[in-house]
Amino acid sequence: MSTVGDVAEPTPSWDPYARGCPSRDLLDQIGSKWAVLVLGELARQGACRFTQLRQRLAGVSEKMLTQTLRTLERDGLVLRTVYPEAPIRVEYALTPLGQTLRGPLKALTDWSVRHIEEVLTSREEYDDRAGQQHRT
Repeated sequence: MSTVGDVAEPTPSWDPYARGCPSRDLLDQIGSKWAVLVLGELARQGACRFTQLRQRLAGVSEKMLTQTLRTLERDGLVLRTVYPEAPIRVEYALTPLGQTLRGPLKALTDWSVRHIEEVLTSREEYDDRAGQQHRT
């Protein structure tokens, strides 16, 4: 894969719009609500323990956080480090590959904050129109 600056040029054989392409699966995984929030939190705060992540990500269940962290670790985006202490301490941090998502995730997060009012207005207008259509 050739690179331009820090951005890797995609391999022509990978097409996320094609059925069965592994890049589609990766987009699905890193684009999930909890993965975006876990990656974003690790990018903002650095290494965190499980309980710290769970506290900072209001609403995530222990099961969902565990599944998300395992998936991100499997994909090479998060590193799980076990410290042989009593009690055992486990921390999660972004890998160098995970660090490459910092910019795109920050841009997506910033966009969502900047445009949330417009989106909420659009949703309300849509719901009003949909409600009127169902009454007729």
